[in-house]
Amino acid sequence: MHSISEENYLKAIYTLTKFNAAANTNDIAERLNAKASSVTDMVKKLSQKGLINYKKYYGVTLTEKGQKTALIIVRKHRLWETFLHKKLDFSWDEVHEIAEELEHVSSTELINRIDRYLGYPKFDPHGDPIPNKDGVVNPHKNFFISDLNLGDKAIITGIKDSSADFLRYLGKIKLVLGAEIEVIDKMDFDNSMAIKIYEKKMLNISEHISSNIYIKAKAE
Repeated sequence: MHSISEENYLKAIYTLTKFNAAANTNDIAERLNAKASSVTDMVKKLSQKGLINYKKYYGVTLTEKGQKTALIIVRKHRLWETFLHKKLDFSWDEVHEIAEELEHVSSTELINRIDRYLGYPKFDPHGDPIPNKDGVVNPHKNFFISDLNLGDKAIITGIKDSSADFLRYLGKIKLVLGAEIEVIDKMDFDNSMAIKIYEKKMLNISEHISSNIYIKAKAE
């Protein structure tokens, strides 16, 4: 058993190390809105429990034990988000904060039954992959709208920035999971893009938007 605080740290480190070799303590503090001294104390505690590796000037990584624990927490979080969205009609920008609390429910059987009840979903409402009960996760291939070239067509498969404000904005302009897009123009000046959505609606999107939306190529 781990405390809620320990679980939050492990999940934060897991998230931060998806795209980087290690997580530094400043990034952990910023993600968890914690004091540097608190992060230092927790890093020592998690290291003593064999959940993380820490090297000064290099950063923090998860051990095999820590990775397994973090994936369990991520699994619970994403299944709760999916349940809240699909079965209780919460919008995709509302589910994260509620799931932050529900992810600490310890019953493995409850989570497995929710998984079965939902039909073993592969992705949550934001398109993030849901680890299965064995901790296996099939991540995105990390292709973004920003990677597309003029004339390319693609389908939106996930959102990297899952903040509520960003999700609400994407919902408002209809850049949601499953939306089909085509690149009409790319501006070198500010890396903004002009895209066509559902073959009719034109949108101008910023670099922040284009670099935070996962896509897959549209089959012709």
